[in-house]
Amino acid sequence: MSIAFLAFIAALLYLAAAGLQLVSALQHNGSVSRSLIVIAIFALGCHAFLTWHNIFDHDGVDFGFFRIFSLIFLGINAACLLALTRRPLQNLLIILFPLSAVAVLISTLGPDTGALEHRVPLGVAAHIGSSVVAYSILTLAAIQAALLAAQDAQLKRRQMGGLLSVLPPLQLMESMLFELIWVGFVALTLSIGTGVVFMQDIFAQHLVHKTVLSIAAWILFAVLLGGRYWLGWRSQTAVRLTVTGSTVLMLAFLGSKLVLELVLERS
Repeated sequence: MSIAFLAFIAALLYLAAAGLQLVSALQHNGSVSRSLIVIAIFALGCHAFLTWHNIFDHDGVDFGFFRIFSLIFLGINAACLLALTRRPLQNLLIILFPLSAVAVLISTLGPDTGALEHRVPLGVAAHIGSSVVAYSILTLAAIQAALLAAQDAQLKRRQMGGLLSVLPPLQLMESMLFELIWVGFVALTLSIGTGVVFMQDIFAQHLVHKTVLSIAAWILFAVLLGGRYWLGWRSQTAVRLTVTGSTVLMLAFLGSKLVLELVLERS
């Protein structure tokens, strides 16, 4: 089986799983079907194999923009499926899986934009791994925040249909949001910490924007969690700071890689 064909299979599996969850949501079914889980696991397995092949199955390690883009979606999907064992996050799959299908196809069929790294030290690998976990969890949090904002707006307009009929209660949605933020904040702290310890110069010219934006995102999430604990901040403030922090964090990594590799054509 060719790698390109496997990418199409993974994309189709993701789209099929998203379609199943969409139908389930429209039918106001609050449970997760076994068929969806099976299809999602197969899609995730194909995605994992393709990600490994695209990043590591070379003479070196390819951390190009499209490869990392796919890796982050792999992390997001894995985190979401694991979270389903405790929390009803299944409606996020309607958004995540189509985007993941695109990420798999582009990373497999798209151009190589990054230079091969022939050796990745263990400390740098820990930094990259914690960064991917942080980006994945906090992206989930941003999507959860967007759903929470839409749900809150419908409640204020007293519209009882639409999102209100398929999403968990507002209080549970808010609790799930802060759980995601806490996990993502810990991973982001590890990412910044390992970067300081193991990267040669995190304020070098090609890294300074990533470092400054990552620290800015860390401060935003720290303020949010502190405000939640001491001041009891609720949904509206949480939504604004979560979306802002996640956007800053994505600009820190994917934004900088996009400019360097695709616009300036530098690795």
